Amino acid sequence: MTRGKLKLYIGSAPGVGKTYKMLADAHALVREGKDVVIGLIETHDRRDTAEMIGRLEQVPLLEVHYKEKVFLEVNVEAIIARKPDIVLIDELAHTNAPGSVRKKRYQDVSVLLEAGINVYSAVNIQHFESLLFKVKEMTGVEVRERIPDPFLGEADEILLVDVTPQTLRERLEHGKIYKKEKIEQSLNSFFSLQNLASLRELSLRQVADEVDDQVYQARLLIEKDPTLLQERILVCVQLNENARKLIYRGFRMASRMKADLYILTILPKPENQLTASQKEVLAMLRESGALFDAEVLIRIQGERSIAETITAAAKHHRITQIVLGQSARTRWQEIRRGSIVNQIMRQNRGIDLQIVADDQV
Repeated sequence: MTRGKLKLYIGSAPGVGKTYKMLADAHALVREGKDVVIGLIETHDRRDTAEMIGRLEQVPLLEVHYKEKVFLEVNVEAIIARKPDIVLIDELAHTNAPGSVRKKRYQDVSVLLEAGINVYSAVNIQHFESLLFKVKEMTGVEVRERIPDPFLGEADEILLVDVTPQTLRERLEHGKIYKKEKIEQSLNSFFSLQNLASLRELSLRQVADEVDDQVYQARLLIEKDPTLLQERILVCVQLNENARKLIYRGFRMASRMKADLYILTILPKPENQLTASQKEVLAMLRESGALFDAEVLIRIQGERSIAETITAAAKHHRITQIVLGQSARTRWQEIRRGSIVNQIMRQNRGIDLQIVADDQV
């Protein structure tokens, strides 16, 4: 079975018009004779969006019962049975209700694609996993609904739906995004001009990087030139609260440079002797490996020093760049035992080191 194609409508913030544009394109496709259905559309009580649905066929939603409540989710099996040419599925980053077959909506989309159905879907840029800390730094908001960045790479077509921050604020003021009681609060928080400008720049860059990556991959297929795949990034993390930030920084670097990504941690003791918090971070590292298509390297501290262990991993995997967090050693410890960074620099030639300050990750 031929895999379905994925088209993503990406925006910088709610209200830019992703869903509206997706519905408009659907009507055009119907006029061309395509069989298009709605798997799920969120209108958010926006009149223009609701009216744009028009006569498009809607596949009945799946009822999921949880704690005496009923939640409506995408009915994947019904869509597969219906076999449309194209299905529209909104709010890609949504977390399904407990008791659903799959945890996330993007996983539902993956199943539909594997079934040979083309999917059109919409998502805002702040929902991509590696941008979690960047968005929080920009807006002060920690986005809870997230999807793994590699899913963006699965898109066959990406459409950036863009409006200026001023236009978006005008839409908000006129009640076209949220209800009246939320307008004033939104204008002074998430929808401030500074936040919207930052998110817009972020979305433009992210989509541009993804388009560059697709061009790069296409060139590889044509040229089949293995020398183009030279960059390899090794992110070295400790089992602490800074690990996730370092991994996200390394992933963004790898994405921009089209590099292979490796994540290394050196356990202070065997895994079964780690503390509960250390085990939690270790589980996150393994999850991140799957999430970002990275190879996770786990070593146990032994006779080799930390610098020697990092060097051995770097040489074995032909690493070209190493990403490290700030050293936890005090100045006195560095005088007595030496700087890990200096040791790595002495032991490695031709490898760039990136030292990331905690507040700059």
